[in-house]
Amino acid sequence: MNDYKKQDALLLFSGGQDSTTCLYWAKQQFANLHALCIAYGQRHAQEVENARRIAQTARIPFRLLHADTIPRLAPNSLTDASLPVDDEIAPGTYPNTFVPGRNLLFLTCAATLARAQGIRHLVIGVSEADYSGYPDCREAFIRSACTTLSLAMDHPFEIHTPLMWRSKKEVWQLADELGVFDIVRNETLTCYNGLPADGCGHCPACRLRRRGLQEYLAERSLRP
Repeated sequence: MNDYKKQDALLLFSGGQDSTTCLYWAKQQFANLHALCIAYGQRHAQEVENARRIAQTARIPFRLLHADTIPRLAPNSLTDASLPVDDEIAPGTYPNTFVPGRNLLFLTCAATLARAQGIRHLVIGVSEADYSGYPDCREAFIRSACTTLSLAMDHPFEIHTPLMWRSKKEVWQLADELGVFDIVRNETLTCYNGLPADGCGHCPACRLRRRGLQEYLAERSLRP
């Protein structure tokens, strides 16, 4: 049995479906939770304000960090509004929404802040089950990053990934089990085109989110 209820955690928080589900998961797991949102030059500033609002509603301390240098070194459609978001991904390639180095940068920033506050637990909403082809959402990367950060800072970090092996359907299920299904459905912002809730319905993020929702609602409707 863990003693997380006596410890603090730092959550990397974007205000999307996954990180919001993680926020409410972590609220139940830890004594105190802190949210770190990183402005990395993303094309939609409303993502940051949406994250701030959700954290405020959840009564979680919110901190915003500006770190837009590394992701801008490689062309990608999430930091360059002139690039259209890929609708389809060619075999053997990455979608142009992949921001090289993003999660490594995020975890480094989170670990630096956490160490300064005496926190060893980090929470991030990555998933290898439905990860859109991003290599920095895989468990092998998270384990490697945890080892590297712990060695680099001489601090025993533990990185929690509650969604790692959950499909989008199972993420919706978790939100429902946590009692925040409506919050996640109506107040989060996942859409690559910057539209909240169900979003544009057409971008890859919206399609993945909608498919998982439809699968979960169909399954829930069959329950006695």
